[in-house]
Formats: sequence, C-alpha cells, structure tokens
Amino acid sequence: MIADPKSQLMAPEAYLEWEDQHPFRHEYLRGIAYAMTGGSVPHNDIALNLYRILYPHLRSRGCRVNVADVKVQVSDNGPYFYPDVVVSCDERDRRAFKLIQSPCLIVEILSPGTAGFDRGDKFRAYRRLTTLQEYVLIDSETRNVDCYRRNDQGKWELTAYPLDEAPEESDPEVHFTSIDFRCPLSAIYEDIDFPEPSLNLPQ
Repeated sequence: MIADPKSQLMAPEAYLEWEDQHPFRHEYLRGIAYAMTGGSVPHNDIALNLYRILYPHLRSRGCRVNVADVKVQVSDNGPYFYPDVVVSCDERDRRAFKLIQSPCLIVEILSPGTAGFDRGDKFRAYRRLTTLQEYVLIDSETRNVDCYRRNDQGKWELTAYPLDEAPEESDPEVHFTSIDFRCPLSAIYEDIDFPEPSLNLPQ
C-alpha cells in the first residue's frame, strides 16, 4: 500500500466520497488513504481458486463470498479495507451494495510487500469486528496457510497448514470452522507454480 499524498488526514466521510470518484482502489486507516498495488499472478489465482471452491458451499447456506474489489468497513470511522476474499453470512450484508460490515471470514493472500501489514495493523483492526470468527493468511510463494480463529473466550488461536505433525508429502485438509468448510490444501494452490528457490553459492 502507498499513501496518496492528496488524501492525507481525510475524514471518513470525505474518504468515501472521494474514493467513489476515484478510478483506483484505496484502503483507509487513521485518516490516510492508501493506494492498492497490483498483486502477482499466483496471488490472483489463489484468490480465484478459493472463490471457486467456496461459492457452491456458501450459496446453499445463504452466505455471500466476494473477491478483491469489495470494501469491508470496520466501523463508521474506519478503517476500510479490501480483503482478497471475504465471507458474510449476516442478513445485514445480504443485499449490501457498497461495503460489507459483518463478515465471519476474511482471507488475505500474502506478498512480500504486504505480509507485515496483513499480520500486524490490519489484523489488529479486523479483530474489532465482533462478527469475525476467522482470519486466514495464505502465502503466495510457498504452500502455507495460517488460520486464526476466535475461541469461545474471545481469544485468537492459530492453526497452521501444513500441520506440524503432518508428513511432509501429505495433502492436509484445511478447515474453516466459521463456515464449516473443508478442502485439501492442494485445492487452494491448484495450478500454482512456485519459483525455484535461489541458491546463494560461495564465490
């Protein structure tokens, strides 16, 4: 994300009005609008894979799933973010037009430039959403999924896939408990080719 020099210290209402007229997406945090940068091809493919496998399951449950271009409002005063994938089963979001307010599941696909923000400030903001039950981080450069779940005491617990105890060659089943959905890890990474790791050989 890159701060837009013309949009610093904007009130939430000004940001929403300004972005409606702007050709590019901007997230909003602490009064500043940040331009959204483009993702890699694997980043996009992972989001589409997840949408494709979630949609049939969610449609039968009366839930909605959106990808990339749909804004999530944490509160009236912000922040406002564009998750890579967002699921809401709340009646208040059923016919949403401009933004989602009550998601149960949010997925961010990590890239080197955004991973720190997605794990830090963005996650802290998302935790303010009382309806949010799971926050999922999917690595776009290795086969790794971190799933944070809110437990019955309101604490967030991490389950990482592949599971530590899983054999290295296995295809573990990923479970999103907020929507009672299971799929193999390979389905999320279908047709994703990871770059060969570079070797730092001595000169």
